[in-house]
Amino acid sequence: MKMTIKMPRVGDTVDEVYLVSWNKAAGDVIAVGDSLMEVETDKANVDVPSPVAGKLVEIFFKNGDEIKTGDPIAICESE
Repeated sequence: MKMTIKMPRVGDTVDEVYLVSWNKAAGDVIAVGDSLMEVETDKANVDVPSPVAGKLVEIFFKNGDEIKTGDPIAICESE
C-alpha cells in the first residue's frame, strides 16, 4: 500500500522550511523514526523523522527547495 508522507510541523511558529539534504533516497527501506531529511528553519537545522516504515518510492523536493508544513514530501510503499 502506498502512503504519502507529509511535512510535519517542526516548531510552534515554523510554517515553512528549506531542504538542506535528503538522508534517504528513493529505493531505500525506511523504519519509523529514521531521519528522512535535514531542513533549515529560521533558527536551526532539524532532522525530520519518518512517520512510517516501508520502501521510499518517490521524493518530491530537492536541496534548497522551500517546503510548507503539510506539503507532501514523499511516497512510501509499506512492505
